[in-house]
Amino acid sequence: MKAALPCRPTALTRAPARRLVAAGFTLIELMIAVAIVGILAAVAYPSYTDYVRRGQLPEAFDTLSSMRVRMEQFYQDNRSYQNAAGNCGVANPTLKNFDVACVISSSGQAYTITATGKTGAAARGHEYTINEANVRRTTKFKGTTANLSCWATRSATEC
Repeated sequence: MKAALPCRPTALTRAPARRLVAAGFTLIELMIAVAIVGILAAVAYPSYTDYVRRGQLPEAFDTLSSMRVRMEQFYQDNRSYQNAAGNCGVANPTLKNFDVACVISSSGQAYTITATGKTGAAARGHEYTINEANVRRTTKFKGTTANLSCWATRSATEC
């Protein structure tokens, strides 16, 4: 009699069927993640643009203040704010985010310097003025008309 050989699996025998586990995210999980990112972006973007806009405003404030000082120095030397050509006694500076204009009264004894936000800048729609009496005004804020006796940075209703 022959001895029985132990049963060994061969290439022809099949292993029991295993269930494949899928790795990854479901469509619902991806949609929830996209919705959360969208909500965060909707809150963060306006805050960021407001931060950038407020960062550009000091350029106008510094320029208006320094131009006023130079106008007063010119007045001390000439007893008039206008030069021989009838323009402001000092040249209007070129700024990155603002256009600066100076208007002289017909008598040459008063002036108003205006800084207006340029069209490609975050400060567009802003307009600030200063005059010979150091009266500072905000005439436009974020494109809306304002009538404040100060230079506004955060709101069109308060300084």
